[in-house]
Amino acid sequence: MKQLLLLVIICFWSCKNETTQKKEATTTIENSPQSETTMEDDYDLAIYDYDGLKPLINKKDKNVHVVNFWATWCAPCVKELPYFEAVNEKYKEDGVEVLLVSLDFPKKYDSALKPYIKKHNLKSQVVAFDDTDQNRWIPEINKDWSGAIPATIIYKGNERKFYEKSFTQEELETEINKFLK
Repeated sequence: MKQLLLLVIICFWSCKNETTQKKEATTTIENSPQSETTMEDDYDLAIYDYDGLKPLINKKDKNVHVVNFWATWCAPCVKELPYFEAVNEKYKEDGVEVLLVSLDFPKKYDSALKPYIKKHNLKSQVVAFDDTDQNRWIPEINKDWSGAIPATIIYKGNERKFYEKSFTQEELETEINKFLK
């Protein structure tokens, strides 16, 4: 529980200077079925624990994969989402695949995440990540990751870069183009 509280504090701290939005600091992550599930609603949302997410963030093919960790309550995350949507559209024919991994709290899926996806008509693949064992998955995603968001992985084959930062669209395209060459 202390680690969960630390993760929440780190995530809010990373967003603190760029938001005036109300944050849900007291929300806790509830235990839910681990592995992929689909919520019954008019929007199907795949929910993964780390074991389920791991194959999605470690594909061995010829595509460039862009994986962004974000949440609806994180202002810098929300600010950069249109850039990920733009590169998803612009570079789709070049073999770029964008995956948006939401770190929203499970009890906010119906009230915040799904409405956000619908309202902004997100075309990139969006999945929810629900795994309370952050001591396991944070260092497995990247050994230097503090757990703050936004965070992004760009990879192709064995080449992989991790970014614990916000992007402008130009910066994001510059990084993607390094993998396309």
